[in-house]
Amino acid sequence: MHAFDSRPRTTIDDAALVAADKAHYMHGYHVFDDHRVNGSLNIAAGEGAYIVDTAGNRYLDAVGGMWCTNIGLGREEMVEAIAEQTRQLAYSNPFCDMANPRAIELCQKLAELAPADLDHVFLTTGGSTAVDTAIRLVHYYQNCRGKRAKKNILTRFNAYHGSTYLGMSLGGKQADRPPEFDFLHDGIHHLSCPYFYRAPKGMSEADFLDSLVQEFEAKILELGADTVGAFISEPVFGSGGVIVPPEGYHRRMWEVCQRHDVLYIADEVVTSFGRLGHFFASDAVFGVVPDIITTAKGLTSGYQPLGACIFSERIWQVIAEPDQGRCFSHGFTYSGHPVACAAALKNIEIIEREGLLQHADEVGRYFEERLQTLADLPIVGEVRGRRFMACVEFVADKNTRELFPEAVNIGEWVHLRAQKRGLLVRPIVHLNVMSPPLILTREQVDFIVEVLRESILETLEDLKQAGHW
Repeated sequence: MHAFDSRPRTTIDDAALVAADKAHYMHGYHVFDDHRVNGSLNIAAGEGAYIVDTAGNRYLDAVGGMWCTNIGLGREEMVEAIAEQTRQLAYSNPFCDMANPRAIELCQKLAELAPADLDHVFLTTGGSTAVDTAIRLVHYYQNCRGKRAKKNILTRFNAYHGSTYLGMSLGGKQADRPPEFDFLHDGIHHLSCPYFYRAPKGMSEADFLDSLVQEFEAKILELGADTVGAFISEPVFGSGGVIVPPEGYHRRMWEVCQRHDVLYIADEVVTSFGRLGHFFASDAVFGVVPDIITTAKGLTSGYQPLGACIFSERIWQVIAEPDQGRCFSHGFTYSGHPVACAAALKNIEIIEREGLLQHADEVGRYFEERLQTLADLPIVGEVRGRRFMACVEFVADKNTRELFPEAVNIGEWVHLRAQKRGLLVRPIVHLNVMSPPLILTREQVDFIVEVLRESILETLEDLKQAGHW
């Protein structure tokens, strides 16, 4: 590792940076009133699992950037791989009969890592464009089969499938649907979230799962199996609250899809490349071989923007049928970008060489166990997750599971108190979500849990003072 230089690489002073940010930079999920007053936490440097802001404050980043800094920040060999590829070939046209060696090598590697016969890869610029590609691929496939009515897509409430127009329309998070935005409705159908903690009181997990399966198959029959093209699902719901579906959920949904000739899309943008201890979680963790897998984030560990839509031989045989004169007229200027592909190849090499999948599995189990110790706290309703995906859900009443009023924004209260102690977690209204780098140590796990406990206890006292609890 190189010496860690936390100095911001800019000549602008911090006050001017804050002013420029407020004046010019519109962020993703920009909260206008808050940003107008408080500005941003401006990050200047990072190494391993830590980041440093422009004021010199150091934080353990338990968010992992945005679910993505899997191998950690500041890897010199990643810097060199990116620099070398930039020197050799900084860009190459990815359309039609043009390609570059790094893109070809990456597609070959992804086909090797993906389960079963998912041997074909369409490279994209990130997770959202991978999901868009998957849906366009479904439509193209069904049209090639002569099944032009088979286009309905089934999805779930509380799911997250990206932030493009189509991705947000597929997603089912209420917080992502403010009235100022429009959404696609035709051909997209949302079903109940597999969120057992919020199941009707007294219902067993087995009965809850049965109800989800029955609802799913009933919707296919209601629409007509000849009109349903695909089902899209995250193996573990990410931004919707790290919801782990009931045991056997994915397998049973897949079996329904098989009965009705419905394609199964696994949105593994978050769960792939080690977050659950495997390159891909669908088959390895949940026993399902999807027809399509979407991936991004950990594919490059955030060093470059890149995504992929990986699909089966079954689909390829239909769309690439000889002598049909077909063209898959879909693509992105920066898909298959040689620099991004070089970063992905080096990232995969590091994961394999350093045994990070096994490390994530082992330390991830410890992370799960230690986080469960927070369940005794009065405002902690549930601690859930799998390996390096975790969530703490806060409630006003543990017995009734009643939530705090949304305006309280309880997750933010805990987050801010953790931040002043050197820990970043992601607040999502009633939740604190975590997705740390795969390199996390047991000592760092202990730090996360200890700081969270202190921060929740401080929040509890402050809630009492404010009359919220």
